[in-house]
Amino acid sequence: MSQFTFYAKRPSENYHKVDIWLLASMLLLWGLGMFTLFVCSQNFAGKAFNDSLYFVKRQLMSSLLGFVLFVAFVVTDIKYVRKFVSIIVLFSIVMCVLTFIKPLSIEKNGARRWIRMPGNFTFQPSELIKFAMVLFLANYFDKQEELENPEDKSVFPCVVGLLIFVGIVFAQKDFSTGVFITLVGILMFFVTGAKLKWIWPFLLIAIPTVFLMIVLEPYRIQRVIGWIRPDEFSSTVNYQALSAKKAISAGGIWGSGIGAGLSRINSIPEIQADYIFAGWAESMGLIGVIAYFVLLVFFAYRGYRSALNCPDRFSAYASFGCISVIFIQSIVNTMVVCGLLPSTGINLPYFSMGGSSIIVTLAMSGLILNVSRCEESSEKKSENVEISIETLSHL
Repeated sequence: MSQFTFYAKRPSENYHKVDIWLLASMLLLWGLGMFTLFVCSQNFAGKAFNDSLYFVKRQLMSSLLGFVLFVAFVVTDIKYVRKFVSIIVLFSIVMCVLTFIKPLSIEKNGARRWIRMPGNFTFQPSELIKFAMVLFLANYFDKQEELENPEDKSVFPCVVGLLIFVGIVFAQKDFSTGVFITLVGILMFFVTGAKLKWIWPFLLIAIPTVFLMIVLEPYRIQRVIGWIRPDEFSSTVNYQALSAKKAISAGGIWGSGIGAGLSRINSIPEIQADYIFAGWAESMGLIGVIAYFVLLVFFAYRGYRSALNCPDRFSAYASFGCISVIFIQSIVNTMVVCGLLPSTGINLPYFSMGGSSIIVTLAMSGLILNVSRCEESSEKKSENVEISIETLSHL
């Protein structure tokens, strides 16, 4: 490990109340997500399930379990959370393996990513893998920092672990999530001060693999071509993207309103999922879009701030990783909806319909909020963030 320090090394001294502004931003994001799902999903739910609130009800039920985990991660001492990292990692991998067992899993669009659950519910283990990957890397990087002999330090197990996480997700034909996990993993390598020489072997494996996975699946090539030529394939691969752009344009500055806003978004297939941001944009307009990004950036700012100020290394790394998962995934999704990136299948945290997503998102939010309780003493604040010149030698 290098001498790059994500925060100054100091003992834990003071634990305060949770960051109320961070908590407020989390609850507001969830509330706006539920409101948007209510606005956008009624028409499709009514036609498909004869219940206009079908998706809202299911999301509320999933949120209930998510808030149970949220509270659990808030009130549990981080040192006890750390003791369960191995169990969480093992559980997430086992759940992913279960998707390959036909009686236990569900196939959609040629991919097996979901496990059957009681009550006609499903669970997508790749969502849990994101959380498990963050905890695994945070735990291992902290252990490496505790080693006094530099020769004993190695991030090779982290590279192998990341490859396992990404590989098992790729095996489920969940290309977008696999790439996303890779990016967040590399970001954690950087902020924890790992020597970047370990990244190059990983990239030498990852880049050709990603290229092959694109060219070997015709629909992925079509998505890329459709993104490059947005005005073509209007009735096939570009249909959702073009419909989303029309919905966003129809919103104007002030929005079309809750009722009128349903006119455009009804043309977007399964808008309650990956393209739900188009519904928010049409209903609330440019003002609503700006308000969303202000709230998202504020959430990220408060979260990263608490991670930087946390004196416990594992807590800081884990919180940083969880915030990055939520924040970066939100940015990627909105860029896809706006046509700035090819269609990825990455959903919008707090907003998109999906029990697995909201449960894991709320669990990660609980951990982030827990870390916000940890703060250095006032006389130590001058030691806040140290980035040594040696960092440049690893670039």
